[in-house]
Amino acid sequence: MSIASSLTITQLNPDGSVPVPTAPDAAADAAAEALQREAQFEALKAQVNGLQEVLAKPLNEILAEHDKALESAAAWDAYGAQWLLAQRAMRRVALDLAAAQGLDEAAVVARAMAYANAVLNTEEEDLAGSIAPQQLAHIARHKAYLRRQFRQG
Repeated sequence: MSIASSLTITQLNPDGSVPVPTAPDAAADAAAEALQREAQFEALKAQVNGLQEVLAKPLNEILAEHDKALESAAAWDAYGAQWLLAQRAMRRVALDLAAAQGLDEAAVVARAMAYANAVLNTEEEDLAGSIAPQQLAHIARHKAYLRRQFRQG
């Protein structure tokens, strides 16, 4: 490598000062920072575009979607209350019938847990037809969670 090929001719700054050369590592760091800033800019641009899509909708459309979401949440909440009441009432009936047969609550709970585990651990177990195929499919989608809930200890 000759001296002539390693020399760099620089232009003076507009104020007449000599620019300070940047180290090769600094140039690489600057390039990496520039790429990172560009990626951040693209992410922000995508966010702004998403917000602009929402804001481009008429307000009545946005509010209608919000109202639908509130109605849906209220319907699920009412369904949950109905389900909870039905479960508690069936539990009371089961305990009353068990008491009439001389069984205590622990025996009823153990039997219920055995049935739940049979559904969770046996393919096509539908508790003598009391669980519809669509309900079995729904249970199957949540088996991991349900297995933790119905673990026998």
